Amino acid sequence: MGTAHNKAEVGDIAKTVLMPGDPLRAKYIAETYLTEVKCFNSVRNMLGFTGKYNGKEISVMGSGMGMPSIGIYSYELYQFYNVESIIRIGSAGALHEDIDLKDIVFAQGACTDSRFAYQYELPGSFAPIADFSLLEQAVSEARALGTRFKVGNVVSSDIFYNVYPEAAKKWAGMGVLCVEMEAAALYMNAAKLHKKALAILSISDHILKGTELSPEERQTGFSEMMEIALKLA
Repeated sequence: MGTAHNKAEVGDIAKTVLMPGDPLRAKYIAETYLTEVKCFNSVRNMLGFTGKYNGKEISVMGSGMGMPSIGIYSYELYQFYNVESIIRIGSAGALHEDIDLKDIVFAQGACTDSRFAYQYELPGSFAPIADFSLLEQAVSEARALGTRFKVGNVVSSDIFYNVYPEAAKKWAGMGVLCVEMEAAALYMNAAKLHKKALAILSISDHILKGTELSPEERQTGFSEMMEIALKLA
């Protein structure tokens, strides 16, 4: 079968897919955490792999940066490859005073400055939210591990270099926990196609405090996020 962006055949991809933004991070995850690994996609170097974790089949694939990119890949996984759950695993910039570097944020909802939802021709604004069963399980796993975490609203922005300096403060004023670039489109695709989605975010920098992790510290936070995500498969 395959698509313009994915050369996999139906059956090559597991029911649950972990999606980091970086395809090389997908490769690292597959090589580090999975066994019996097979590469199912290399089109545009958006690498995808299927393997086993504790005997259960799971896939991992890059999403690229931004909502247009994850919008394409997640839609195809749901619609053409019978994927049931996609778990975004990525980094985010904190907007809340009570969130520290290396904390984990579970995106209960995803605000956005994108017009991704215009395609649905809704008579109002759509509120993209996570699948509750995945969210509930993720929180339970985080508590068992003793991981610092927050659950709440995030903002998925189309803009990385925002020329409006007050944008972050405006979102923070509404209680938004952090900013990233993909969750809202993923949640909307899941809603439209009646599938499951959750974004698990590791805080790599604090937008308002101006602090950020070193590469070594980022790896530690990533490992905790991965330990939670893998148990959701």
